[in-house]
Amino acid sequence: MNWTTFLALLGRDAHVARRNFVPLILQTFLQPMMFVFIFGRVMVSSGYMPAAYKSLLLPGIMAISMVFTGVWAVAMPLIAEFQFTREIEDRLLAPINISWLAIEKVFFGALQALAAGLAVIPMAWLLLRPGVEFNLSSPLRFACVTVLVALFSACGGLALGCSVNQTHIGLMFSMVLTPMIFFGCTYYPWSALGHFPILQKVVLINPLVYASEGLRGTLVPQFPHLPVLAVLIVLTIFDVLFLAVGLRQFHAKSVS
Repeated sequence: MNWTTFLALLGRDAHVARRNFVPLILQTFLQPMMFVFIFGRVMVSSGYMPAAYKSLLLPGIMAISMVFTGVWAVAMPLIAEFQFTREIEDRLLAPINISWLAIEKVFFGALQALAAGLAVIPMAWLLLRPGVEFNLSSPLRFACVTVLVALFSACGGLALGCSVNQTHIGLMFSMVLTPMIFFGCTYYPWSALGHFPILQKVVLINPLVYASEGLRGTLVPQFPHLPVLAVLIVLTIFDVLFLAVGLRQFHAKSVS
């Protein structure tokens, strides 16, 4: 692999990000800030939710922010470059294997997802105090879960961006991402579905469940959550699966 070319591609994306700094900041941080304020501050202060809900909700908001940011950061540019601007043709001429072009997209998207996710923590501290109780007993496990969630979002963005037609972008968000959020244990723990045993088992095919439960188990383990080891294993499987599908689709798009 040509590391110089790979770093040059990263530098190009970073340069574009710097030129679009304000829209990028709004895209990355505005949504998690609104989630934190509305669900954590307004709903709790008005008495509709108990104070403990602030801490329960935080990992779910973090998971949503990372998934939305990672998918958007990778899928939307790919859809534009393959179907509108054709900018991808310039990248395909670079002296580097085609697969590494896709991996560079995933890497840059994962960095944005990490930034969006980690930004939720200081936002929560500023907007939700007092009442938010972190219990970061294992920083290493938290770091592993966070990185795997960021990679899952970026790899999912690669798979979607290379598979969805430009006319189906709205359908992608309404039929894929929205159900993922509502059945991804973001606003409630997985154990809350105990009264719906069939649904509780079905939602286990949703990778966002493991993202939310993994962050819940490492940030606020005082609440019910899936075993963190199981979460790490399943997230790794999803990462590999989405990356394999995304690379295959990227190759197919590139040579067509």
